[in-house]
Amino acid sequence: MTDARAFRVPVTGGMLAGGIWDPAGSPTVVAIHGITATHLSWPFVARALNGIRVVAPDLRGRGRSNTLPGPWNLPRLADDVVAMMDAREIERAPILGHSMGAFVGVWLAHRHPDRVSSLTLIDGGLPIPRAAGGDPLALLGPAADRLRQTFATRAAYREFWKAHPAFAGDWSADVEAYVDYDLDGEEPLLTAATPIEAVAENIMELNGDGGYREALTALSLPIDFLWAPRGLLNEPTALYSPVIVSEYASLIPSLTVHAIDDVNHYTSIMSEHGASQVAAIVTARISH
Repeated sequence: MTDARAFRVPVTGGMLAGGIWDPAGSPTVVAIHGITATHLSWPFVARALNGIRVVAPDLRGRGRSNTLPGPWNLPRLADDVVAMMDAREIERAPILGHSMGAFVGVWLAHRHPDRVSSLTLIDGGLPIPRAAGGDPLALLGPAADRLRQTFATRAAYREFWKAHPAFAGDWSADVEAYVDYDLDGEEPLLTAATPIEAVAENIMELNGDGGYREALTALSLPIDFLWAPRGLLNEPTALYSPVIVSEYASLIPSLTVHAIDDVNHYTSIMSEHGASQVAAIVTARISH
């Protein structure tokens, strides 16, 4: 599997960036990243999906799409993905979504059901109860903290991420490339590419309000929910409790739950071990 080929396609307000991992042709999957991530969170999965083309955007407000204007609400992000599919001549595809990208995938399937053959929700997509009081961005830990900071050098930004508990034992050249791509500006005033306003808008949408819960539970297409056993900080408590997972498994007859072994929220897709498990489930679904 080669490195991703960059692309830009027109959407409302400007150009949406992203990357494609060949081989070209069928089958193709569309992969949607998380709340402060970019398309470069997907190379592990793209390699593991041997023989499958992977097309992944930088969502509005992220990566090289960070100059696209708001609002950045999830339904609009889903419509951007459909515009990308139109521009790349992808009529219908399995949708993979990690973290917030899973929520975007659900909105895409709800708003454009003819474009989605199946959904793979990777540690995301099920409503997350909002903590009472405090800063909603605290859920994200250091990933949100960096949006308020400047970094003097690229090396300093790498060191910030190397200290993140999720990557302490899983640093790699691909993770480093992901981190480098996330930077905006010039030394000594480098910043993360994602505007905090976009993240603040999106994080308030993850509790299932605004019609999302109803959209999710009305879906009848095949859905695989991939559940990471450890959280955003590699802590032993998962992002999703067994109670929440069981609740939505009972509400959505077409949803199948898969426990992913020995990963945290990030390394579910950003490690060889996690990606191989994701790819096995996606490949099995495509072959049905």
